Amino acid sequence: MRRLFPIIFLFLSLCVKSQPSISYAKKVVDTLASKYMFGRGYVADGDKIAATYIANEFEQLGVKSLTENYFQKFSFPVNTFPGRMEVKIDGEILIPGKDYIVKPSSKGLTGKFSVIRYTETNLPSEKNLMKAAKRNFFHDKAVVIDESVLANDKAFEGIKYNHFGIPLLIGLEPEKLTWSVSTKLDEYTTIEILKESFKNDAKEIFVDIEQVFNYDHQTQNVLGYILGKKQPDSSVVFMAHYDHLGMMGEEACFYGANDNASGIAMLLHLADYYTKNPPNYTVVFIAFAGEEAGLLGSAYLTKNPLLDLRNTKFFFNFDILGTGDEGIKVVNGAVFEEEFAKLQSINSTFNLLPKIEKRGKAAISDHYFFTEQGVHGFYIYTLGGIKAYHDIYDKPETLPLTEFDDLSKLIIKFIEGF
Repeated sequence: MRRLFPIIFLFLSLCVKSQPSISYAKKVVDTLASKYMFGRGYVADGDKIAATYIANEFEQLGVKSLTENYFQKFSFPVNTFPGRMEVKIDGEILIPGKDYIVKPSSKGLTGKFSVIRYTETNLPSEKNLMKAAKRNFFHDKAVVIDESVLANDKAFEGIKYNHFGIPLLIGLEPEKLTWSVSTKLDEYTTIEILKESFKNDAKEIFVDIEQVFNYDHQTQNVLGYILGKKQPDSSVVFMAHYDHLGMMGEEACFYGANDNASGIAMLLHLADYYTKNPPNYTVVFIAFAGEEAGLLGSAYLTKNPLLDLRNTKFFFNFDILGTGDEGIKVVNGAVFEEEFAKLQSINSTFNLLPKIEKRGKAAISDHYFFTEQGVHGFYIYTLGGIKAYHDIYDKPETLPLTEFDDLSKLIIKFIEGF
């Protein structure tokens, strides 16, 4: 019996090696959503650092490069806030990311401004606002507006879109601060402040916001593949974007653990699996840049393809996979109904996820341009759990990866059926 123990141990070791490890996925999330990556955005080369990390992981796992160095380079314009970021209301310092965010298309600004708060009781007519603008009334003013109160007013629309040359607009946000990326630049500055952080009797606001517009930001998609053992000319594609929002000043970092370090973790998780379990079809892995700036990486790849999209059997796009308490949503599930039924059948047979919901076509992530090229595939995101999204609270320590392992098993079983 003792002689059997080494054999059994060797067998179990081989079984473990053939399966992707959830601990590896957690390590990927921790690394990509660390301060060292600068939010994988456009300050301090955060996106380039992340791309290099992914390329190195591909190489170590044994994933081959689709290009000379795994990169497909392209560029786009982007607005950034790399340095000074200070906002004070009557001398009280607000915390960036926690108390306020700067609209991503904002111009940099430094100075003190008198506060004017317009409500439903004192909002001037559009005509009077225009007269005030002609007198240069707003040149040293910060105009505070509350969209929940004034959204249907014509004069409010004129302020919101700044038809009156106001240097500083302050919007009050009742619930949460949600940041984004802009490829355009306004001629004024807009700051969104949480209502609870704004003093109703505020008299003066001081701002010192450093802003740099990069007209030609250089970035890259990261691509690799594992050659199929039976039908290498046909492919299955796994994709996820690695970029996030980056830094707003030197302190406010938008880590992007769920969006979308979790998706890249699944990409590398599956790369780990398929290097140890060679697939019948060639498996292509794509980590996109520029998704947060408008799906720019996937748009560029489909216009400048490095693989034959006509030979793609199916694709999966992974974007926000960090929870799963309430199952998953499948974009294109209502479009490709036969494949969706197959996904549901596998899930029921192996009792994996709590629920699989389908959704129609939607231009909300990198799958969109592949679908437009006639390629069949799904975009999957998880449901339930934490609500952090495009804010400073989307951190690795709060991301449970609740159904990550079962979701990977579902994907693997689905691909086996082709």
